[in-house]
Amino acid sequence: MSTSDTDPKAGRRRPGLFRPPASALFWRILAANGLIFVLGTAVLALTPVTVSSRILMSEFIVLSIGIALMVAANALLLRVSLAPLDGLTTLMARLDSLRSGDRLATTPNRDLFRLVDQFNAMLDRLEADRSISTGVVLDAQEAERRRIAQELHDEIGQSLTVVLLELKSVVNRAPEEVAEELRGVQEVVRSSLDEVGRVARRLRPGVLDDLGLTSALTSLAGDFSGADGPHVTRRVQSGLEGLGPDAELVIYRIAQEGLTNVWRHSGAQNAELSLKQDEDGRVVLRVADDGSGPPTEPGSGIRGMQERAMLIGAQLTIGPSNGGGTEVRLVVPPPGAGRVQYPA
Repeated sequence: MSTSDTDPKAGRRRPGLFRPPASALFWRILAANGLIFVLGTAVLALTPVTVSSRILMSEFIVLSIGIALMVAANALLLRVSLAPLDGLTTLMARLDSLRSGDRLATTPNRDLFRLVDQFNAMLDRLEADRSISTGVVLDAQEAERRRIAQELHDEIGQSLTVVLLELKSVVNRAPEEVAEELRGVQEVVRSSLDEVGRVARRLRPGVLDDLGLTSALTSLAGDFSGADGPHVTRRVQSGLEGLGPDAELVIYRIAQEGLTNVWRHSGAQNAELSLKQDEDGRVVLRVADDGSGPPTEPGSGIRGMQERAMLIGAQLTIGPSNGGGTEVRLVVPPPGAGRVQYPA
């Protein structure tokens, strides 16, 4: 019976005979050190090199060179064997739970490759679990937004419409001095009705479902570009390919949150909303302004954007823009794109 630890039928190692990376590394280092010292001893024993009772300078030089060579050889072997640990340390230092895609490249003939492979698999599992839980939360959030938007439209909107009609009827019958005041009330109610409509559209953009992402972003930029906020320039490409409903919703929500931050916090005079697709199929969303610059600490809105980006495997970066303000950049990879791997 073969004593191999590989199962030919399953094509993988038998769990009972799997040797942990730490144990394998221990025996590899022990064997390397033993081999070096055996070779050193053999050289001293089989060559005409001798050591006098009072060591001569030439003998001291030979011994020093021999020890230096053994230490150098040992250091080289250890460096090669432990090199993947440096890659693991670097990856763990830069790893962000809300930024997906960082992996170490595995090479089967290198030491510790199983440790690197298992670490990558652990990251895959953690990101998959987080994506599932985040997706459930965001789906529930979108359902609640849809419900609130529907109630605003059906209940509050209709009630304000009835009030407007009643006011119109009263204005027609009221004396002129009273009618003038009632017209002012009419304008306030009409303004409230418009604001309810804007809030409902932000909660659940019907234009995204009816007309698509391009029209939804164009309408979104128009809503934020007004007398009370910065002027928003739109550069939205039409005919985007490879985007599913989830990706479109994520892009819309991140654009919405980015413009909301511009309007509330940046103090900018101008902003730009752009969406384009590269030749390799990547979709790039960019929200930039000329305001006060990126925040020092991420708030709940930014973390929400990061969670949405992670849900579709996109890369989100928030930093300074060329105009001195803030730039929010979302890169959605094409369908089937693999993760970025870094050398171990």
